[in-house]
Amino acid sequence: MRIAVVSNTAWYLCNFRLNLMRALQSAGYTVVAVAPMDNYVSQIQAAGFEFEHVAISGGGTNPLIEMQSVIGLWRVLRRQRIDLVLSYTPKGNLYSALACMGLGIAFLPNVSGLGRAFVRKSVITSVAQALYKLTFSRAKRVFFQNNDDLRIFVDRKLVLPERAERIPGSGVDLSRFESVSLPSIGDRGPVFVLVARMMWDKGVGEYIEAARTVKMAYPNSRFQLLGFVDVANPSAISGEKIQEWVDEGVVEYLGPTDDVRPWLAQSDCVVLPSYREGVPRTLLEAAAMARPVITTDAPGCRDTLIDRKTGFLCRPADAPSLADSIQLFIKLTVDERIAMGLSGRAFVEKYFDEKLVLQRYLEVVGDVCAVSRRP
Repeated sequence: MRIAVVSNTAWYLCNFRLNLMRALQSAGYTVVAVAPMDNYVSQIQAAGFEFEHVAISGGGTNPLIEMQSVIGLWRVLRRQRIDLVLSYTPKGNLYSALACMGLGIAFLPNVSGLGRAFVRKSVITSVAQALYKLTFSRAKRVFFQNNDDLRIFVDRKLVLPERAERIPGSGVDLSRFESVSLPSIGDRGPVFVLVARMMWDKGVGEYIEAARTVKMAYPNSRFQLLGFVDVANPSAISGEKIQEWVDEGVVEYLGPTDDVRPWLAQSDCVVLPSYREGVPRTLLEAAAMARPVITTDAPGCRDTLIDRKTGFLCRPADAPSLADSIQLFIKLTVDERIAMGLSGRAFVEKYFDEKLVLQRYLEVVGDVCAVSRRP
């Protein structure tokens, strides 16, 4: 069986789905990566996978351009004689599903968050929901990363209940993200880091406002941002705005990275005040490294912790609530911080081990393969 793995960036496939592609390949399937060309294609190819370029824009809404993406996917899937498509990200899911329907190919989409069309409602929301209803009703199965998103799709009749299934995000490679002792405190203040693409929907604005408040009471506390800036998304924060905050002295911008582990290790707490997520892996990776986390009581985000045991919840889009949660962490003793981090590690080991995700994919793909071979 030939399987295509589709996303709107090669970066996503390289950072979140490479181990799945390896597991499928080891199980005897031929795997082809499909995404727009970027700097991460070489890593995918070096891992032994064929790569196909298809232009899929991150935030574009021009119908003619978007249709070209569907046509491009249709051509690639037909030329590669693909039997099954595993897809990710909103556009990757919808466009590959449309292409698959035109070719009679089975597809398994993964809803890793509802995307901007659901976060900020507009006419695009109605269009997106109509496309989901058209395509997901024909999917062999639809994976969701949290139950909130699953219920929305089922309640709005965008997917059949018997074909919807929740899996634990993309999981965490626990052998790569190992428990690390907290840095010694000494005379230094607590270090907080937000790891994400620099977008307003990730709660970066609230993080900056909360940092201003907290630094008034704890001037030696440090706040850092780690991730890509000027991303192709309507919610993107400009590099100029980031620099304004750096010049103000409220935050340090660390830039993007291909390996977050050193930055998580040097932090005391990882913060992500996002408005909505699938299941944010950056928080799971932080917890796997025994770092307490702070996030919003929002779909997907709340799944990553046990409030006041492995971290703290705050209200979404509420900078004062976030500042309160940060100050609750600062007031913890060293032993309490260590205990919270170790509880987070145990929580991730139990519920978010990447092996659980890989095993479920192999089971479902095997079932689809068996059905397709029946006479």
